[in-house]
Formats: sequence, structure tokens, C-alpha cells
Amino acid sequence: MADPQREEGSVLDIKFDSDGLVPAIVQDHQSGEILMMGWMNEAALKQTIETKKATFYSRSRQKMWVKGESSGHIQEVVEARTDCDQDVVVLKCISHGPCCHVGYKSCFYRRITDPTTLETVESKVFDPNDVYK
Repeated sequence: MADPQREEGSVLDIKFDSDGLVPAIVQDHQSGEILMMGWMNEAALKQTIETKKATFYSRSRQKMWVKGESSGHIQEVVEARTDCDQDVVVLKCISHGPCCHVGYKSCFYRRITDPTTLETVESKVFDPNDVYK
């Protein structure tokens, strides 16, 4: 059923899932390239909006984390958007360094070539062993 206030109103009313999370896509604000996807809880979203630094909630560690807090590869938020249902967030960011923790500019460095195969289509831009000590 449609929710006109959520879909076209001016009140931020994010629809978090049953775990209290919403997917957040990080996009390069100039090129439009998708850099990563992470999860946010309400506190991470609030902190992101207030500090302009992409902040997420780690499901495996059960805690909030700021992108780049270990590597220095901060994601500076230029603009935050939500979709019509307010159940996805997009962060348009200036990336202060590569995004992927395994050494690539983007977390989307592999192409699906058939139902069982991935092909790496980007080159690493840093060695994670040098960054994460």
C-alpha cells in the first residue's frame, strides 16, 4: 500500500529492516561510480548526517564504524539521499583514497561472467597489508 507522506513528503522517515538496519550505497559524487555498500542503523545514519563522514554498522562486529578510521580512506559525504520508499540510502561522497579493504578503488572490482564465475576487471591500488596493521 502506498504511503504518500513517506513517498513524497518532506519528513525523513527511514524504513529500517527488522534488525534496525538500512542498506547504504556509497557513490563517487563526481563520476557516479558505485564504491561500496554497507549497513546503517539509526545512530550511524544520524552520525553520518552530522559529521559528513560515512558511518556504518558492522553486523559481524555488532558496532558502528567510520569508513576510513583504520586506513585513512575517509568517505566525505557531499549529499545523502533516500529512495521513494525510504528503505535505501545513497551517499554521494568524495573518496579520500580507495574504498575496498582488499585493495581496490571500489568494492565492485569483479564481473560475473556466468552463473559460477567471477573475473577481476580492476587492478589493486594498494596493498592491504601495508594499510591495515
